[in-house]
Amino acid sequence: MRLSALLSLSVIALLPIGCGDSTPEPEVPPGSCPPGQYCATSTPVVTPTATTTVAPPASTAPANSMATPIAATLATPIITSTAGEEVKGMQPEGGAFAGQFQEGQILEQPLNLAPGKCYAVVGVSLPGVQELDVQIVAQPVPQLPAATLAQDNQTGGIAIVGGKGNCWKNAAPLAITGKVILKVTKGAGIAGGQIYVK
Repeated sequence: MRLSALLSLSVIALLPIGCGDSTPEPEVPPGSCPPGQYCATSTPVVTPTATTTVAPPASTAPANSMATPIAATLATPIITSTAGEEVKGMQPEGGAFAGQFQEGQILEQPLNLAPGKCYAVVGVSLPGVQELDVQIVAQPVPQLPAATLAQDNQTGGIAIVGGKGNCWKNAAPLAITGKVILKVTKGAGIAGGQIYVK
């Protein structure tokens, strides 16, 4: 009798352990990871949209699209030669910059226009570019359009802003956040520029 009482008591004591909790486990949707477990992430699936776009002709690029920046080593000798004639007495501000352009593409170079300083830009291109344009623009507020401060008035593959002693001077008492914009208006190829200051 003692044995049967002990056995009954053991079964009753183990019953809650064997039956478990009365709350059901949350259902885990297929493909998701149950909470508290590590699961390998899956690659997201990209669904193509129904919108189709027509590619522009190979020789032109969308207006104001960015050119591919490249090392300026090919353009540097031409920049140095041109600068010797155009920006005497001025010093390079930073390094030369260059890009591989399609017609209509631009390349931007950030520039901090210090108060009282005078700026010039020498822009050159290699064969293939028929028209290169250069601008110095101010971008004081990110959401507003840039204001053109100076631009070249030449035609051809060389563009100079502020050459022959006509550099652009920041007369404001504060620095201006700006940039230089090189644009290949006609043709395609390599173009580069250098900012000068005094």
